[in-house]
Amino acid sequence: MTEAVRVRNLVKRYKKTKINAVNDISFSVAEGAFFALLGPNGAGKTTTISILTTTLTKTSGVVEIAGFDAERAAGEVRRRIGVIFQTPSLDKNLTAEENIRFHAALYGLFPFRPIYALMPKTYKTRVASLAELLGIRENIFQPIHTFSGGMKRKLEIIRGLMHRPRVLFLDEPTTGLDPISRKGVWNYLQEVRKEERTTIFLTTHYLEEAEDADNICIINRGKIVASGTPENIRKTLVNTYLQMDAKDRHKLVTELARLKLQPEGNGPFRILLQNGIHPQKIIRSIRTPLTLLNIHLPTLEEAYIEIIGEHHADA
Repeated sequence: MTEAVRVRNLVKRYKKTKINAVNDISFSVAEGAFFALLGPNGAGKTTTISILTTTLTKTSGVVEIAGFDAERAAGEVRRRIGVIFQTPSLDKNLTAEENIRFHAALYGLFPFRPIYALMPKTYKTRVASLAELLGIRENIFQPIHTFSGGMKRKLEIIRGLMHRPRVLFLDEPTTGLDPISRKGVWNYLQEVRKEERTTIFLTTHYLEEAEDADNICIINRGKIVASGTPENIRKTLVNTYLQMDAKDRHKLVTELARLKLQPEGNGPFRILLQNGIHPQKIIRSIRTPLTLLNIHLPTLEEAYIEIIGEHHADA
């Protein structure tokens, strides 16, 4: 499988510091994959993504993007990546299309023309296609100051995709957006990934945004402390449990004891689903009328908190 991103033994130490901001990390991202780099503030996420996007030099290690060395072939890397920064970088005095046109000209994608009508047909087709895909085609000639936060993010995504990047880096892309806007942006990003076959590299504090990632790495204090699919990380670290309660709690506890189950708490009760215990088998065996029944499935956020908590305690 082709690697869109390859990182080996990456180290970054800033001048006048005694510890590494990034401390010998390695990972890879397959072409077309959705990858998430997670970690608390100060963990090394921003330093890592800055090195990968050629805005910061490494101390040592290997970083390759789309097969090109991020330092020796920085120009080739920049031509193959798109970056959506945490802080918006749109010119509010221009229309949405004018923002895209200036960006395309600076990238050398199309010769600059003072008005849209003079731009090449290929430019117009590309803008229309991406605007349609991201749901803002009707707004593309409106001034930026009329856009909502979600619309501005979509415009930045269009701008970042104009040159058909192999890898799209998203650094906290939905910070400051309301839940509905965040969901809308992600729905469109998944469409972009499917239509454009773009590799997505995400950093985020919203753990639910990484639930659908193909693979994640969790970084803390400059080191990778966990990696794998979200499902594997959840299953490894967080227990699935059955939550139940009844008016006659004594009778319920007696029944659970008969089934050789040890409920936790004084009500509602938690029964850990370990060693292949299936919740349906337990539910079928209970005769006491229940007032509460819930199967709790582990979330990535719970696993993340457990991982970061463990490594914080070890420090």
